Amino acid sequence: MYCIVPLFFAFWLAPVYGVMENSTTGCRIIHPPRDGGIRYRGLTLSQVKAVETLPVDYEIEFVCRGEREIAGPKVRKCQPDGTWTDMDKPSRCLHTCPRMHLKLENGRAEVRSMGRVPMEGTSVLFTCDPGFLLVGSSHSLCTKAGKWDHPKPTCQVRRLDSSRKRALHVGALFPMSGGWPGGQACHPAAQMALEDVNNRRDILPEYELRLIHHDSQCDPGQATRHLYELLYNDPIKIMLMPGCSSVSTLVAEAARMWHLIVLSYGSSSPALSNRQRFPTFFRTHPSATLHNPTRVQLFKKWGWTKIATIQQTTEVFTSTLDDLEERVKEAGIEITFRQSFFSDPTVPVKNLKRQDARIIVGLFYETEARKVFCEVYKERLFGKKYVWFLIGWYADNWFKTPDPAINCTIEEMTRAVEGHVTTEIVMLNPENTRGISNMTSQEFMEKLERRLGTNPEETGGLQEAPLAYDAIWALALALNKTAHELSKKGLRLEDFNYNNNIISQEIYRAMNSSSFDGVSGHVVFDASGSRMAWTLIEQLQGGIYKKIGYYDSTKDNLSWYNNDKWIGGSPPADHTKVIITFRYVSQKLFISVSVLAGLGILLGFICLSFNIYNSHVRYIQNSQPHLNNVTAAGCILALAAVFPLGLDGHHIETWHFPLVCQARIWLLGLGFSLAYGSMFTKIWWIHTAFTKKDDKKERRKQSQTLEPWKLYTTVSLLLGLDVVTLGIWQIVDPLQRSIEEFTKEEPRGDLDVLILPQLEHCSSLKMNTWLGIVYGSKGLLLLLGIFLAYETKSVSTEKINDHRAVGMAIYNVAVSTREISVYRGMAWTST
Repeated sequence: MYCIVPLFFAFWLAPVYGVMENSTTGCRIIHPPRDGGIRYRGLTLSQVKAVETLPVDYEIEFVCRGEREIAGPKVRKCQPDGTWTDMDKPSRCLHTCPRMHLKLENGRAEVRSMGRVPMEGTSVLFTCDPGFLLVGSSHSLCTKAGKWDHPKPTCQVRRLDSSRKRALHVGALFPMSGGWPGGQACHPAAQMALEDVNNRRDILPEYELRLIHHDSQCDPGQATRHLYELLYNDPIKIMLMPGCSSVSTLVAEAARMWHLIVLSYGSSSPALSNRQRFPTFFRTHPSATLHNPTRVQLFKKWGWTKIATIQQTTEVFTSTLDDLEERVKEAGIEITFRQSFFSDPTVPVKNLKRQDARIIVGLFYETEARKVFCEVYKERLFGKKYVWFLIGWYADNWFKTPDPAINCTIEEMTRAVEGHVTTEIVMLNPENTRGISNMTSQEFMEKLERRLGTNPEETGGLQEAPLAYDAIWALALALNKTAHELSKKGLRLEDFNYNNNIISQEIYRAMNSSSFDGVSGHVVFDASGSRMAWTLIEQLQGGIYKKIGYYDSTKDNLSWYNNDKWIGGSPPADHTKVIITFRYVSQKLFISVSVLAGLGILLGFICLSFNIYNSHVRYIQNSQPHLNNVTAAGCILALAAVFPLGLDGHHIETWHFPLVCQARIWLLGLGFSLAYGSMFTKIWWIHTAFTKKDDKKERRKQSQTLEPWKLYTTVSLLLGLDVVTLGIWQIVDPLQRSIEEFTKEEPRGDLDVLILPQLEHCSSLKMNTWLGIVYGSKGLLLLLGIFLAYETKSVSTEKINDHRAVGMAIYNVAVSTREISVYRGMAWTST
């Protein structure tokens, strides 16, 4: 046997050999036990032989050769007085015996051992379950040779005399190990129920229920083997009782081929609610979808119509979420955002933040829950604006459990989870009432804990044990009712076989109509064979879960304690409220501009009146007064457009908008054509008559005989072009009211709202096309007017004596780009 170092002492490997050479105190090397050796820390075999003492606090470990185990202290430590610890207790290497004697099918093996494995001196006492007879020795002892002195006995079904009750056998699969070792507590609970049922004279008085069970290990492969052992070995089983969801899926799918009813005590998968796939399946363990009616009830209570979900990608959570989606849709509630993840929730949590999720349902296991809420803390997706709904089966301090998979502190996790709500299926009747078994739930738990022995809280399946107890009662009551119905047809329960569908249908009907009070609460099955039960509602308040209510899905009754607490003082809104606010023209600005426009119109009328009154004056006659009148009229129309431009939803109704829009464009268009067209006509005529030097004299002669109708014709052509363009626009694509939305704004103060500014416009379907036509024609006219004004700046004539002022006016119009600004003024946005 060679020497190795225990891992937890590896850091002390410094120069041990040198230390021992210079040490004056220590313990002398001792001899190993027979058939064994010693492991020394940090020393080779040659170094051990070179020293006689080992330093204080040095530890050695005894090891055994072959199939032997240490009996007595395995590790000894050097003490300051030079002795080794536990020297009064010898250490021996003993042979071990096979472990197969430690388990007995349909019975119990009580082990009395000196260590963790059976070795020399270990004794086992065998007993059989009720209804079974022990064949073989009731005890066995492990000898020095590593063999049991008696072979392992077996438990065989008792043969009943004709005077005794007839036996009805139930095949059961209890997971005593594996992913969910629920059989450790559920099997004793089922045995308790069998004893209580068989002692009742009013239930199956002519029969005795017996349980034939195997350990499925919560593994479908093992369950398959045990299922066919139950089916192909006598006696016939009248019903099957599996445990885990994966095992129940296998058993329930195969059982219908043998016309067997399946009753599960520990399956929660929503997939098992499929009646077409599992037509003979029932369960006293509620489906995971039972949380959903409670959640919907809470959504209604707090007035939420929008929720979001995030789930771990597993079948049970996907099925649960699909069911929730159907239920909330029926209740008028919308799932606005649905996220899923396999192992990393970082991106889904960020997406929830971006989508403004407020009411969030989280479906994931406890380990993934810590990852989710670490990301929740980082994204600040907690506080008075948010509510999380979780599953209530986590440990009470799950968020405080150290987890190397996350980088958040306990304080950060505690802040992130504060205020969340959990729903948990009630598996133990909270009311202190007596049910069908004449026991209260507390009396049942006390009796079960006495049967389980020491540390019952560490026993797998303790929480589901009431469901296993009530499952036996459910099948007993169903068989009792079936026996009564079969007697009317001249049949008996013992006539059942795997080809007899008549008895199977009677058992199904009896099971489907089950209704009784058990230790887990009221037992009743829905149309899919799933248990209907109460749901406990809790809220995390100050780091501690507080009960805030119960929900009874069978009666649609919510029992509320009114002790829910919210960070903001009240339940938050399910979304950020968006307040639509219209932006209107500033009334002060509108009034000011209207006053100025009114003054301009008044001035226009004054100028028009003055021009008409003094039209006989020679100086005015030489300025073409009729064109001046047209200019004044155009200015009056353009200024009049200020009033419809300032009218918006603050002054008029929605149906008035098309009329106002048309008034805007016609007043502006005609006003511009009249005002600018008359000035353009003057400057055009001056340029035509006086810019050619060779014909200067001839032109001046012609100017003396200028006919006014030619000028009016030019203005009329420009005005007619506008009338045609605007008329076609109005007929083909009329202006209508449209809404423009701006970026949402946060109001001052800590309000959970956003303001959405909106502005009313006059617009048409092809607005840009029409504006392009108008801008193009008017723009070319402006450019041509500027060119003509520049070309005629030095011309002097008495026939049109104000052409220099007209040119200056054209410059002003061009510089201010009045045409563009006026047309854009149709959507005047001053606020």
